[in-house]
Amino acid sequence: MRGLLLALLAGFLGCAAAEDISTARALEDFYNLDYDAALSGFAAIAREHPLSPDAHNHVAMTVLYRAMLRAGALESEMVTGNNAFLRRPRVEPTPSERRTFDSEVARAISLAEARLARNPRDTRALYALGVSHGLRSTYELLIDRAWRSGLKEANLARKYHNRATEIDPSFIDAKLVQGLHDYMVGSLPWHWRLIAFMAGYHGDKEKGIRTLRQVARDGRENRIDAQTMLCVVYRRERQPKRAVPLLQNLIRRYPRNYLYRMELAQMFSDAGDKRSALATLDNLEQSRPAMAPEKISFARGNIQFWYGDLDSALVNIQKAASAADRLDLNTAVLACMRLGQIHDLRNERDQAREAYRRAAALAPDSAAAKESCGYLSNPYRR
Repeated sequence: MRGLLLALLAGFLGCAAAEDISTARALEDFYNLDYDAALSGFAAIAREHPLSPDAHNHVAMTVLYRAMLRAGALESEMVTGNNAFLRRPRVEPTPSERRTFDSEVARAISLAEARLARNPRDTRALYALGVSHGLRSTYELLIDRAWRSGLKEANLARKYHNRATEIDPSFIDAKLVQGLHDYMVGSLPWHWRLIAFMAGYHGDKEKGIRTLRQVARDGRENRIDAQTMLCVVYRRERQPKRAVPLLQNLIRRYPRNYLYRMELAQMFSDAGDKRSALATLDNLEQSRPAMAPEKISFARGNIQFWYGDLDSALVNIQKAASAADRLDLNTAVLACMRLGQIHDLRNERDQAREAYRRAAALAPDSAAAKESCGYLSNPYRR
């Protein structure tokens, strides 16, 4: 069930309403990856509106996503061509972040449950409660690696959002979690899908995609999240051309979000448009994003690697691998593994082994490190 669990974590991006100018401004910072500014704004709103579960959810969400960005866990599938949901890096929040996340989610749940005690048909409270449990699910899956409790929290999130849409079928935003759940369970290999079915979890991949499209088109609060997740879905479904216009619109709206630009480059690459892919990275580099330049070198080298331009790929991947201390651990390990693969394809076996050993030493328990260990005895081939 691990694949299902890790997949589900991607769904709980959205929080609640942009109910005033301050919240809209904080959300703008959030989607532009300025999590420090967003956290400052959301914390101020929570102080002004201490009885709002939405406000406390926003604080918890921002703390969690700041930690995820720091660990390199927000990229969808940029590096390996394998199932990214199975290769997510471990996220390590600080003790302060853990305390803040736990207390804010607990406060949001308490406030939402109190509202439901007064009015069981309060759809906003049901929605907020679903968001809280979704955030807990993400935290437990990514950070605590608690698969059983993470699944329980994910199902609670869907339960509350199902109830909200049963009461108010026009509550489109509450369908985001439903769409993701249907898509991911429906995407499992048949034997895992059978186990999930026997455990009471049902899914329908095509229905899930239709629901995501509905939220991306008609949603109010979760439209951006649905569009973002559709890009991930289109990548997994090998339909990159569908993702390109979505990403271009997201970039226009949130120009400081460099992850959208990195993903656009990969979508062009997947669609067979190497020139546009590399041009997108060139434009990103010129904009001086708030990220290590070596990460752009890795992305550029990774595209060149898959297109067989090994000389250019070697130059860029070496830049990334030589600056591993300035990269998130996930990218650093993958850069070293990719460097080894390039050397293997160039029949430079000694250099390849050296790169693989370095990848394995950086993060011995990571999937890339274990894969690199395999190449020590069996050279990488396409």
